[in-house]
Amino acid sequence: MALKLELKPGEKFVVNGAVITAGRSGASLVLHNKAVLLRGRDVMQEEEANTPARRLYFSIMLMYIDPADRDRYRKRFNGFWDDFMSATTVRPAQELLRKILETVEAQDYYRAMKLCRQLVDYESSVLSPMAEAGQ
Repeated sequence: MALKLELKPGEKFVVNGAVITAGRSGASLVLHNKAVLLRGRDVMQEEEANTPARRLYFSIMLMYIDPADRDRYRKRFNGFWDDFMSATTVRPAQELLRKILETVEAQDYYRAMKLCRQLVDYESSVLSPMAEAGQ
Protein backbone atom coordinates (compact mmCIF):
# COMPACT_ATOMS: atom_id res chain seq x y z
CA MET A 1 0.00 0.00 0.00
CA ALA A 2 1.35 3.41 -0.98
CA LEU A 3 1.95 6.20 1.53
CA LYS A 4 0.93 9.67 0.39
CA LEU A 5 2.38 12.75 2.06
CA GLU A 6 1.23 16.32 1.71
CA LEU A 7 4.08 18.61 2.73
CA LYS A 8 3.91 22.25 3.63
CA PRO A 9 6.32 24.71 2.02
CA GLY A 10 9.74 24.36 3.61
CA GLU A 11 8.75 21.28 5.65
CA LYS A 12 11.67 18.95 6.31
CA PHE A 13 11.53 15.18 6.35
CA VAL A 14 13.94 12.25 6.29
CA VAL A 15 13.76 9.38 3.81
CA ASN A 16 16.25 6.54 4.27
CA GLY A 17 18.64 8.88 6.08
CA ALA A 18 18.49 11.75 3.58
CA VAL A 19 17.16 15.06 4.91
CA ILE A 20 14.86 16.63 2.31
CA THR A 21 13.04 19.97 2.33
CA ALA A 22 9.85 20.66 0.41
CA GLY A 23 10.03 23.60 -1.99
CA ARG A 24 8.28 26.96 -1.78
CA SER A 25 4.92 25.61 -2.88
CA GLY A 26 5.07 22.46 -0.77
CA ALA A 27 4.90 19.00 -2.24
CA SER A 28 2.85 15.90 -2.60
CA LEU A 29 4.82 12.65 -2.43
CA VAL A 30 3.76 9.06 -2.86
CA LEU A 31 6.01 6.28 -1.57
CA HIS A 32 5.25 3.00 -3.28
CA ASN A 33 7.57 0.77 -1.28
CA LYS A 34 8.81 0.49 2.28
CA ALA A 35 11.18 3.25 3.35
CA VAL A 36 12.36 4.84 6.56
CA LEU A 37 10.41 8.09 6.61
CA LEU A 38 10.31 10.67 9.37
CA ARG A 39 8.72 14.11 9.24
CA GLY A 40 10.61 17.04 10.67
CA ARG A 41 8.12 17.45 13.53
CA ASP A 42 8.96 13.90 14.67
CA VAL A 43 12.72 14.50 14.71
CA MET A 44 14.21 15.14 18.15
CA GLN A 45 17.64 16.68 18.62
CA GLU A 46 19.93 15.09 21.20
CA GLU A 47 19.84 18.15 23.48
CA GLU A 48 16.04 17.82 23.63
CA ALA A 49 16.37 14.30 25.09
CA ASN A 50 16.51 15.70 28.63
CA THR A 51 13.88 13.61 30.47
CA PRO A 52 13.46 9.84 30.86
CA ALA A 53 10.65 9.60 28.27
CA ARG A 54 12.49 11.85 25.84
CA ARG A 55 15.65 9.73 26.14
CA LEU A 56 13.57 6.67 25.27
CA TYR A 57 12.04 8.46 22.27
CA PHE A 58 15.44 9.64 21.04
CA SER A 59 16.96 6.15 21.25
CA ILE A 60 13.98 4.65 19.37
CA MET A 61 14.24 7.36 16.72
CA LEU A 62 17.92 6.52 16.23
CA MET A 63 17.13 2.80 15.93
CA TYR A 64 14.59 3.73 13.26
CA ILE A 65 16.69 6.07 11.13
CA ASP A 66 20.14 4.50 11.58
CA PRO A 67 19.89 0.72 11.17
CA ALA A 68 23.67 0.35 10.88
CA ASP A 69 24.09 1.30 14.57
CA ARG A 70 20.80 -0.18 15.77
CA ASP A 71 22.46 -2.53 18.30
CA ARG A 72 24.24 0.37 20.01
CA TYR A 73 21.02 2.40 20.23
CA ARG A 74 19.13 -0.66 21.48
CA LYS A 75 21.55 -0.99 24.40
CA ARG A 76 20.96 2.65 25.29
CA PHE A 77 17.20 2.13 24.98
CA ASN A 78 17.36 -0.94 27.25
CA GLY A 79 19.17 1.04 29.96
CA PHE A 80 16.74 3.97 29.74
CA TRP A 81 13.76 1.59 29.72
CA ASP A 82 15.00 -0.32 32.79
CA ASP A 83 15.65 2.93 34.67
CA PHE A 84 12.21 4.34 33.82
CA MET A 85 10.37 1.12 34.64
CA SER A 86 12.11 0.74 38.00
CA ALA A 87 11.48 4.41 38.89
CA THR A 88 7.74 4.54 38.17
CA THR A 89 4.93 2.99 40.17
CA VAL A 90 2.20 4.54 38.02
CA ARG A 91 0.30 1.72 36.32
CA PRO A 92 -0.64 3.55 33.08
CA ALA A 93 3.00 4.58 32.58
CA GLN A 94 4.18 1.00 33.23
CA GLU A 95 1.65 -0.37 30.73
CA LEU A 96 2.77 2.13 28.12
CA LEU A 97 6.40 1.26 28.78
CA ARG A 98 5.58 -2.43 28.22
CA LYS A 99 3.82 -1.64 24.93
CA ILE A 100 6.80 0.42 23.81
CA LEU A 101 9.15 -2.45 24.61
CA GLU A 102 6.95 -4.91 22.70
CA THR A 103 6.93 -2.73 19.59
CA VAL A 104 10.70 -2.20 19.77
CA GLU A 105 11.20 -5.96 20.10
CA ALA A 106 8.95 -6.38 17.02
CA GLN A 107 11.20 -3.82 15.26
CA ASP A 108 8.20 -1.59 14.62
CA TYR A 109 10.15 1.55 15.48
CA TYR A 110 7.79 4.12 14.00
CA ARG A 111 4.89 2.74 16.06
CA ALA A 112 7.16 2.63 19.12
CA MET A 113 7.93 6.32 18.57
CA LYS A 114 4.22 7.13 18.44
CA LEU A 115 3.65 5.24 21.70
CA CYS A 116 6.64 6.93 23.28
CA ARG A 117 5.25 10.33 22.25
CA GLN A 118 2.26 9.47 24.46
CA LEU A 119 4.70 8.76 27.30
CA VAL A 120 6.44 12.11 26.68
CA ASP A 121 3.07 13.87 26.86
CA TYR A 122 2.16 12.03 30.06
CA GLU A 123 5.53 12.85 31.59
CA SER A 124 5.09 16.53 30.68
CA SER A 125 1.68 16.61 32.32
CA VAL A 126 3.21 15.22 35.53
CA LEU A 127 6.39 17.31 35.52
CA SER A 128 4.80 20.67 34.58
CA PRO A 129 2.77 21.07 37.80
CA MET A 130 5.82 20.00 39.83
CA ALA A 131 8.02 22.59 38.11
CA GLU A 132 5.40 25.31 38.63
CA ALA A 133 5.07 24.42 42.34
CA GLY A 134 8.84 24.71 42.76
CA GLN A 135 8.95 28.27 41.42
